[in-house]
Amino acid sequence: DGSGSTPVATPRPETILGDTAVCVNPEDPRFTQYVGREVRVPGTDRTCKVIADDYVQMDFGTGALKVTPAHDVNDYEIGKRHSLPLINILNKDATMNSNAGKYEGLDRYECRTRLWADLEAEGLALKVEQHQQRVPRSQRSGEVIEPLVSTQWFCQMDGMAAKGLDAVRGGQTKIIPQRFEKVYFNWLDNIQDWCISRQLWWGHRIPVWYADGTDKFYVAKTEAEARVKAEAELGEGVRLTQDEDVLDTWFSSGLWPFATVGWPQLNGTNGAPPLPGSELARFYPSSVMETGYDILFFWVARMMMLGLELTGKPPFHTVYLHGLVRDGQGQKMSKTKGNVVDPIDTIDTMGTDALRLSLVTGVTPGQDVPLSMDKIQANRNFANKLWNTARFLNMGLAELSPEDRQALAVRGPMAADEIASLPLPERYIISRAHALATEVTAQLQSYDFGPAGQSIYAFLWDEYADWYIEISKERINGGDAKAAQQARRTLIYVLDTCLRLLHPYMPFLTEELWQRLPHQGESIMVSHWPLMEGGGELHRDGDAEAEFASLQALVRSVRNARAEYKVNPARKIAATVLASQAIAPALLTEAQAIATLARIDPSSLIITPAADLAAAAAAAENSMGGAAARIVVQDGLEALLPLAALVDADKERARLGKQQAKLEADIEKLAARLSSPGFAGKAPPAVVQKAEAELSEMRGTLESVLTGLAKLG
Repeated sequence: DGSGSTPVATPRPETILGDTAVCVNPEDPRFTQYVGREVRVPGTDRTCKVIADDYVQMDFGTGALKVTPAHDVNDYEIGKRHSLPLINILNKDATMNSNAGKYEGLDRYECRTRLWADLEAEGLALKVEQHQQRVPRSQRSGEVIEPLVSTQWFCQMDGMAAKGLDAVRGGQTKIIPQRFEKVYFNWLDNIQDWCISRQLWWGHRIPVWYADGTDKFYVAKTEAEARVKAEAELGEGVRLTQDEDVLDTWFSSGLWPFATVGWPQLNGTNGAPPLPGSELARFYPSSVMETGYDILFFWVARMMMLGLELTGKPPFHTVYLHGLVRDGQGQKMSKTKGNVVDPIDTIDTMGTDALRLSLVTGVTPGQDVPLSMDKIQANRNFANKLWNTARFLNMGLAELSPEDRQALAVRGPMAADEIASLPLPERYIISRAHALATEVTAQLQSYDFGPAGQSIYAFLWDEYADWYIEISKERINGGDAKAAQQARRTLIYVLDTCLRLLHPYMPFLTEELWQRLPHQGESIMVSHWPLMEGGGELHRDGDAEAEFASLQALVRSVRNARAEYKVNPARKIAATVLASQAIAPALLTEAQAIATLARIDPSSLIITPAADLAAAAAAAENSMGGAAARIVVQDGLEALLPLAALVDADKERARLGKQQAKLEADIEKLAARLSSPGFAGKAPPAVVQKAEAELSEMRGTLESVLTGLAKLG
């Protein structure tokens, strides 16, 4: 009636032509007098009502919202609450239709420009402001997406969502990690009806047939079934046309757990269970679903709901959610950033199994996976190490007859009595392999895939290759047939066990190596997991592990001393080992192994049992003239290394003398600086503390140098 106006703001002026209301907040005093009255819609000969809804924020924009229910999702919901009419102003090619009046036929952007010019001419355009907002674009074409009201097929979700919620809340299906159950519940508790039709050229076609010339449609499995329904209602001769839409990709994907194994063809009739012996009966329900956390609702929840609705059973008992693969710095991979790791290129250069191991061992449930080329290269090196290990084993079998070679094939877990008959290193490595099998089995059962893979990696590299293989070389080449046979048996048994454990992580390499070694069966893929009959744990030898740990500690201590004195790696040294009565027998038996691993001259290795280690060590040191490096390895185990065997006394004395002179000069200089009132009183406390720490460290080093000089005489 010309008594006032309501200012509105919009980034899409052309949608004014489809407005059917102006909405204000019911608590906004600026517009209270206008609620319920009619306002004219610019550019048209229509009017629309001013309505009140608390969706509108009073402090945003003008406080008055133009409502276009046919072209905005939020406006559509307001329109439903207030029974507003829907006016579609767009054709599917984004041109204006007849509801746009004089703008009919114009492209949406051209219409926007002309309509705004007309508003300015009429004095209705108040101002133009820059406004940043999110604009939805098509992933494929890049075009700006325009919301449009259209006829679609929807699936009512309340009933299915309730079944999906009950399955997880009732414990039928477990989500790992558990914190994602909250995400799952949030989606399903607040679910809306699902639009399942898509206007695409590929996908499962909507199973609906329309009767031409009528408003009737028929839902059926086949056209023949639809025709029977149509003719029963409309008579013979009905022409049917199938809906051109296809099902939403996630709807089709949601059918995957059961549709791929014969549903519905193999399903029992009238709610009966699947046909006995069918693939559906054998493979559904499945067991564990492993996927990324980002599609927990889009795919996992849909599979749960559809599986429960159409079969009566959840499709799996466990949902394991891994993270997203990111670059080495934890950033999302992006072509723009140039940090994308191309899997095909990586496989070409590093190998499939190296990439696979890098991904799986980096997994923590629900956490993103940082993937760097350094990590993949390290696992490629591990694959090379494993390959060379197997090649070494095969070289050691070359002189055996085919029968003797095949006799080494692993036919089951090694029993306790056989393990007990073996020497210490063999008992140790088999016991550790059995411990590994138990540990990895428990980790896999609890879905700790990353730690399980890391455990296998560490054992093969740090224990099997670095320790036992080095010991086995002496046994195989030492001329003792029994020792060689025991070593070969142990080498094959332990590696076979590890290959079975590693197979889920590195299937191609483990299969290839297993086939090359003596083996029983067609494929490692179907070989037995390393467990005792009935699923019991494999035998452990705790005494062997403890005794060998003492041997390892001794070897490491000697190696550290060699490094400290910079002994040439090729040079063999002398050593006197003093051991308690409990440890000495094992060390005496494995003296050759100790000499090999620690680079000690076997003829100069003395292992002495001693009840009083301190007295024995003092006596041994005196016999060397006091010029010996004394190493306390552990309680009940010490070693003495004659310095003459470690270093050239004259050169070492000269080197330590130079080091002594430099340290004394540096200590004097720093001590003077610290005692200076100007420094101690003015320097920041952190700087003073750092200088004091340096002085203390230098004094400790000087003491060590003086001790070394004293030993040299």
